[in-house]
Amino acid sequence: MSLYSFGLEPLSCHSWNKDRTQIAVSPNNNVVNIYEKKGKEWAKIHELTEHSGRITGVDWAPESNRIVTCASDRNAYVWTLKDGVWKPTLVLVRINRAATCVKWSPLENKFALGSGARLISVCYFEKENDWWLSKHIKKSIRSTVLSLDWHPNNILLAAGSADFHCRVLSTYIKDIEDKPGPTAWGAKMPFGEVLLEHKDCGGWVHSVSFSPSGDQLAWVAHNSSIAVADAIQSEEVTMLTNNRLPLLGILYVSPTELVAAGHDCCPYQFSYKGPGALEFVKKLDIPKQSSKGSLTAMQHFQNLDKRATDEDTNEVGTLHQNSITQLCVVSGEKAKVEKYSSVGLDGAMVIWDFKH
Repeated sequence: MSLYSFGLEPLSCHSWNKDRTQIAVSPNNNVVNIYEKKGKEWAKIHELTEHSGRITGVDWAPESNRIVTCASDRNAYVWTLKDGVWKPTLVLVRINRAATCVKWSPLENKFALGSGARLISVCYFEKENDWWLSKHIKKSIRSTVLSLDWHPNNILLAAGSADFHCRVLSTYIKDIEDKPGPTAWGAKMPFGEVLLEHKDCGGWVHSVSFSPSGDQLAWVAHNSSIAVADAIQSEEVTMLTNNRLPLLGILYVSPTELVAAGHDCCPYQFSYKGPGALEFVKKLDIPKQSSKGSLTAMQHFQNLDKRATDEDTNEVGTLHQNSITQLCVVSGEKAKVEKYSSVGLDGAMVIWDFKH
């Protein structure tokens, strides 16, 4: 595992380019910074500065090399690299509240955008007018959409929201794509169709993740729970609550294994083998050796002064020194992830190895 610091500001979101040589991160303001790996260091090579509100989501499409960003200014931009400069195109998202999250579909012909306007904008490119249009899914969503994830078939979309619901919805747009075949979640898929609606998630649904096959959906909620809905087992939901702080991000790393992280500042591994068989496996962080033993009296008092407390043990024994906000796959397919990354409120990004 390796830790990189991008300054003192919290990192709200991040996304990688296709070959993982560049990373787009937002330091909790209206700018997205793009860094390039140079040796062991990360050097800033671009700044995307079109937004006027805090960036809430960024996603980098691997094949088309386009970046989509969204922010609390109620806008989204699709960025294309032309002659070494990132050029933005405005998207007609038509929302009257802040955008909260954004994700490219697997085929990169559309993307989904969640917002505080209690709706999901599914945006696609219209060649005739050379702009990005959107269709809205409003049905049954009662509060802010907090998280999104795409099913491998490019049609179904999972959404977690602040109304304690987790949903699987259809985003089939007949103008731009072929009619989808049946899935384990259902066969009828007109645009906006709700194929799963789990009502009692116990809290805000912070993150959702489809399994590699798309037949299971996992999510984490603000009541410190993790849950998996299994479409093969008639959409049965298995929920596990624990006594840790709430998790904010979840990721499938193999057909049965999950990694989740959040306010506990370190990732945890869970496994799901079938209905009723969701369990905690282990903590995936090696605690740092405490350097307390070798402190001189001078350093000891300097530390107390710096922290303005009379306690010496203010350091968190994990790599991240504050909550982890988001997880991303770095190498390997979703069916067998070898490395994944986390960003946190401490301004750090960590790349973790996952041993299968």
